[in-house]
Amino acid sequence: MKDFMNFKGRTCLVTGAGSPTGIGFATAKILAGLGADVALISTTDRIHDRAAELTVEGAKAKGYVADLMDRDRVEEVISEIASDFGGIQVLVNNAGMVQVGVEEDFDPVNEMSYESWDLSINRNLNITFNVTKAVLPYMIDADYGRIVNVSSVTGPVVSNPGEAGYSAAKAAVIGMSRALAIEVGKNNITVNNVLPGWIGTASQTEEEVAGGLNTPMGRSADASEVANAIVFLASEEASYITGESLVVDGGNTIQEYKGPSELYY
Repeated sequence: MKDFMNFKGRTCLVTGAGSPTGIGFATAKILAGLGADVALISTTDRIHDRAAELTVEGAKAKGYVADLMDRDRVEEVISEIASDFGGIQVLVNNAGMVQVGVEEDFDPVNEMSYESWDLSINRNLNITFNVTKAVLPYMIDADYGRIVNVSSVTGPVVSNPGEAGYSAAKAAVIGMSRALAIEVGKNNITVNNVLPGWIGTASQTEEEVAGGLNTPMGRSADASEVANAIVFLASEEASYITGESLVVDGGNTIQEYKGPSELYY
């Protein structure tokens, strides 16, 4: 019987994979374990450490340093990856949200600078567009592709004060994905989204930890629990799922009641 979710012979590109505890690297580890060749991108040299970890485990893996907001650099690095690996069949657009060495801005809209808004849109929407646009020709030529975008429940489903830019960008990723899914379905390419809720990564704040404790599951997710959803949508087995958004939030967004548990549930 054929192994369920076998990625042998597939080159998988995962962006935003520099953190050892993040969703990107968790996804890369699972893909490598299922036989994929893995290309990893982040903004810092630590990506080479992540690639080395996969190589030690027997995978073919290579790290690339790139600012994916720089469109010229995107075209360059995608061309380099396609040359190194002989193509790109799977793209996981995980980069966004936070960037090493860059402070997040949580100003309300009436106090937000235009520069802050533009940066949030650039980081959380344009990166996904930039990389997808550069990778698509290789998938179209191969008549095969899987694109999985890591959006968020913040924006498409819920939001928070001070996160207008982030919310707008992550919601826009969903709209972009739907249009693209229609455009490339005839090329045997699927485009889907995973929407994480509270995730227990190294960057999680005290407030986010508390939020996780108040989900129906009573905890934040481990990065691998989001990665498993990404990997399924990136697999051949998800061949008839496209333009969809899978929420991975421990049931948090299905709760109507948000008050103290002792008063209701």
